[in-house]
Amino acid sequence: MQISLLWKAPAINPINRKAQSIPVLNPFDPYGRTFFFSTFGFMIAFLSWYAFPPLMTKTIKGDLHLTQNEVANSNVLALVATLLVRLIIGPLCDRFGARLCFAGVLLAGAVPTALAGLVTNAPGLLTLRFFVGILGASFVPCQVWSTGFFDKNVVGSANALMAGIGNAGGGITYFIMPALFDSLVKDQGLTPHKAWRVAFVVPFILIMSIALGMLFFCEDTPTGAWADRHNAVQNASASSNTTLSGTIVDASGKISNTPEYEVPEKKSLDEKKKTEDSDPEYATASQDIELIVQSEVIVKPTFKEALRVIFSWQCLMLAAPYACSFGGELAINSILGAYYNKNFPYLGQTNSGRWAAMFGLLNVFFRPAGGIIADILYRKTNSVAVKKWWLIFVGCSQGAMCLAIGILNPKSEAAMFGLVAGLAFFMDAANGANFAIVPHVHPFANGILSGVVGATGNFGGIIFSVIFRYNGTQYDKVIMIIGAICIGVNMSVSWIPPIPKGQIGGR
Repeated sequence: MQISLLWKAPAINPINRKAQSIPVLNPFDPYGRTFFFSTFGFMIAFLSWYAFPPLMTKTIKGDLHLTQNEVANSNVLALVATLLVRLIIGPLCDRFGARLCFAGVLLAGAVPTALAGLVTNAPGLLTLRFFVGILGASFVPCQVWSTGFFDKNVVGSANALMAGIGNAGGGITYFIMPALFDSLVKDQGLTPHKAWRVAFVVPFILIMSIALGMLFFCEDTPTGAWADRHNAVQNASASSNTTLSGTIVDASGKISNTPEYEVPEKKSLDEKKKTEDSDPEYATASQDIELIVQSEVIVKPTFKEALRVIFSWQCLMLAAPYACSFGGELAINSILGAYYNKNFPYLGQTNSGRWAAMFGLLNVFFRPAGGIIADILYRKTNSVAVKKWWLIFVGCSQGAMCLAIGILNPKSEAAMFGLVAGLAFFMDAANGANFAIVPHVHPFANGILSGVVGATGNFGGIIFSVIFRYNGTQYDKVIMIIGAICIGVNMSVSWIPPIPKGQIGGR
């Protein structure tokens, strides 16, 4: 890989107008700008979504006189809202475009974030955390928007980078929120009762800034407005008739050469018809281009099409492992600071939170690793099935790491933090590997599929959080249960082929 690809304008697939590299460091390029706002929009959303747990162990719990069960219930409700909105936002992305849906989710979640200072009791906290949970749904438009701008040779890496850096917001918040709280108490002289409330003003400002930037500086698709996305099909047809050497995009998204045809740049309809009649291979190549591109253009979803996507075996193959990987991450992220504080009480709330932040921050490296490795395997083999087996491997490995933590319940900091780092690698890589496969499956309904798979991640988080809720502070026992579930679920869906029979695009 050339390092300059990180800032150079990417090569563009002339057929679908998608980028074939990721200009991570170039927000002035339209593809780089999409990457920037999608990534940091999700990061800020995740930071705000998980802004409560770092201060919940002592400060908020003590100020509002919460019981352990009320703390656990608030964690569950934050996930319930996200699940519901993810299911809704997926079809909306297919209908109105991911950019507008992304900005809408951020603006909707900014309101309850700003109202955090008004909470005075447990019911108020539960209600607020439910509505702040809307921000977690930003993941779906993040991935759908990315899939629309990056070609299949790099889309797994793009999706994983965006989600990995974004998920790191769950780790960054463990640094930012306690630091803000400590500064407001020590430097500004605020009481703890006021300080934690004022701290929530910062996430609100960040959310609003990103949402407005998304609305004013970004595009819906590589061809412009969402309503113009079908222009890709016209471009594909025109491209096949104006080049000296015919080009075609195969189902993997790669451009390959068809036999050379001496075709003038402009032809009348009669002349074009004669060329096609005299050379059937030329006509077939032209039709293949249009057919493949047409099959991968997102269409306005119908109820029947949505049901076909939702109840397909391939949707189950992606959704079940994601319920384990992302669901496990959400549930463990909510209790990890408290788990550290239990096993190492001398660390206190702030230091326990900082060590817990490692679990979320490692997303920056490990979730992209899952997507990048999936893309490398795909480019080497041109097989989506290899991506699937990579997903199953990391999914089972995360289960093994959970079992190790649960059985050992380490009382040594080195052992505990080392095992959690190992768990983070496999869990985050499984998340990245999963959404490296999603763009290949039902590409005409990417929003619906992304929404369902994303929502099952929250469903898994709810299930695991409920298990934590009914086991009190027996965190090791629940993590062991999560490990057994992860292995069983991943093995049970390993037989499902990744591409539906008869699907034209996406391979």
